[in-house]
Amino acid sequence: MPLPYKIATLLYCFNERDEVLLLERAQEPNRGLWSPPGGKLHTDDGESPYACACREAREEMALEIQPRDLHLTGVVSEHGFQGNSHWLMFLLEVKPRLMALPAKHREGRFEFFPRTALDQLPLPETDRQSIWPWFWQHRGGFFAAHCHCHPDGRNEWTLDEGRLAKSG
Repeated sequence: MPLPYKIATLLYCFNERDEVLLLERAQEPNRGLWSPPGGKLHTDDGESPYACACREAREEMALEIQPRDLHLTGVVSEHGFQGNSHWLMFLLEVKPRLMALPAKHREGRFEFFPRTALDQLPLPETDRQSIWPWFWQHRGGFFAAHCHCHPDGRNEWTLDEGRLAKSG
């Protein structure tokens, strides 16, 4: 049986101390786990990943941003996530720094975390395994990766492309 393909954006937002904003998800997927805010594209409307990111920032964080405020850091595809769908995710870093913690939202509650705290948080397994390490490695650059999620829980990763940020 074919699985549906879902397309989403994830927003990587930082404050002045370079702490990352995470959402403790109140809904599936990943309920109870910490992940970047974001959401699914309105594919029926032909919404672009950048328009989706701006809409999600406005809806979830009351943050008004434009496409020029975003940097595409990564594209991640997941085959057979939790056995019920495939995902294509656009990982976008929000360039303006957040000055305050967004209010609690129906999607969950927000907190800022230093990079070192992520190892202690309940995160989605695919995020912990590869997405976060590749995000940090390629921050300011770009990466593309694919995860084959096996029914037995194993995740098989491929880094399809990686470009480090240009220095200077």
